Amino acid sequence: MERYESDTEGDEQETPLLHRGHEDKVQRAPACCSFRYGLAFLSCYGFFVVYSLRVNLSVAMVDMLNNTHHSSGNHSGSLCPSHSHPPRPKRNHTASVYDWDSETQGWILGSFFYGYILTQIPGGYLAGRFGPKWLMGFGILGTVIFTLLTPVAADLGPSYLIAVRVMEGIGEGVTFPAMHTMWAVWAPPLERSRLLTISYTGAQIGTVISLPLSGEICFYLDWTYVFYIFGAFGILWFILWTFMVYDSPNTHPWISERERVFITTSLKNELCTSGNNIPWRAIVTSRPLWAIVVAHFSYNWTFYTLLTLLPTYMNDILGFSIQQNGMLSALPYLGCAVLAVLSGQVADYLRERCQYSTVKVRKAFTIVGMMGPAVFLVAAGYTGCNYTLAVTFLTLSSSLGGVSASGFNINHLDIAPSYAGILLGITNTFATIPGMVGPVIATALTKQNTIEEWQTVFYIAAAINLFGALVYTLCGRGTVQPWALRQVHDKHFHCR
Repeated sequence: MERYESDTEGDEQETPLLHRGHEDKVQRAPACCSFRYGLAFLSCYGFFVVYSLRVNLSVAMVDMLNNTHHSSGNHSGSLCPSHSHPPRPKRNHTASVYDWDSETQGWILGSFFYGYILTQIPGGYLAGRFGPKWLMGFGILGTVIFTLLTPVAADLGPSYLIAVRVMEGIGEGVTFPAMHTMWAVWAPPLERSRLLTISYTGAQIGTVISLPLSGEICFYLDWTYVFYIFGAFGILWFILWTFMVYDSPNTHPWISERERVFITTSLKNELCTSGNNIPWRAIVTSRPLWAIVVAHFSYNWTFYTLLTLLPTYMNDILGFSIQQNGMLSALPYLGCAVLAVLSGQVADYLRERCQYSTVKVRKAFTIVGMMGPAVFLVAAGYTGCNYTLAVTFLTLSSSLGGVSASGFNINHLDIAPSYAGILLGITNTFATIPGMVGPVIATALTKQNTIEEWQTVFYIAAAINLFGALVYTLCGRGTVQPWALRQVHDKHFHCR
């Protein structure tokens, strides 16, 4: 009988042979040209679309505002002197501009998350009940449609734009729970870090590409084309997803028998079918789950603060132009994407080759991925108008955050793979709250746009990050929990 852990420190004695024994029973299927890695790269494209549609408003917002009323000590209206090398070019505004105050901007930027939070837990449940493929597909397609309507909504008024952003959030809310549900049946245990970091790195890639590209589009065309062009990327993804993806290896018509057997055998003692009998009480009282909740909430506070307000910081404090703004705002996420992929390779190497327990790897990567960003975020607030140092510290802060991709971020699949979508829905529900209130609080704290005000914003984010790392270190676990396997002993249920 398979050994599983209890909610005790005995988890530290977890043996990697638990998973290794399963995978060694059959010949390992090569990664090259495999469908599981094909799914990783196509889902990476999907999350590229998701985050492109989420963050492009942050850059477009700079060009959507009527800034002629701003007082300035330099012609840009920023706190720090604007850059003279290269000179800041004049931009042709062919689209409408709006007189939205900082409070209205905060609500517009945060409104996405009011929809996003609504579909987290339902998304996990529906993905498990009806399959994740079409749930994720139509979720992103719906977001694309409302993105294309953004310019019209902005012309109608801020309330209409807020409503459109809420609808976008509703569509995107199902994506991560659906993908976690899909990975529960597609990712062999000792390849989880690799596959999931490739898949979810699409979020950072989307940010890296959309921020500078949005700046270029705003400069050479106008801000409305930001939403049209990225919407087109989303439609192309939906077509590919429709014809190339299937819910599980067993339903995929083109997968090799070798790869199918390898995947299903490696997971056979971890996945249990339970119909509608989800152990909700055990789930919501699970200490390892709440450790992930706290870490996820804490990490996202910093992540969403930078995601939505970094372009504003670059423009209003450091004095970068709309073109420079997008390019420099993307640097932190480029570093995050690179370290996320590298951390996935290192994490699975440590687990498989060096025999480190899963819990030790997850905690170590979480500590680095949360404490490191806190230190450099605070440091960034003390760089003044030293542009190079400010961008360097912000880049290091976000880059180190990518390490947590192999920490708490995928721990749901370690402790309860059968309910991974539901667990991610729960943790992401709480982790969405920072996206809702973070921009509002940050804009309220930076009404005068002084460096001291931004230091306060950075201090708050860093303190929350440190708290999350501490809680996860104390309470995190690394193997399948008893409540996620108890159906093995119940004649009404069976394991796959």
